Amino acid sequence: MNRVTYLIWSAAIVLLTCSSSCDFIAGVFKGGVYVGVFLVLLVLAIIIWLVTRIGK
Repeated sequence: MNRVTYLIWSAAIVLLTCSSSCDFIAGVFKGGVYVGVFLVLLVLAIIIWLVTRIGK
């Protein structure tokens, strides 16, 4: 492995050990909620756009 790979792995290990596991999991789920809401809104927008295009 090269130096960049070692640097990335060491930074990831430091970040994971410095934060508590509860905070880390809470952050993952909070990010997942926002991504989920964004995807639902995107799908709804595409469906509405398709319905309006078919109606013309």
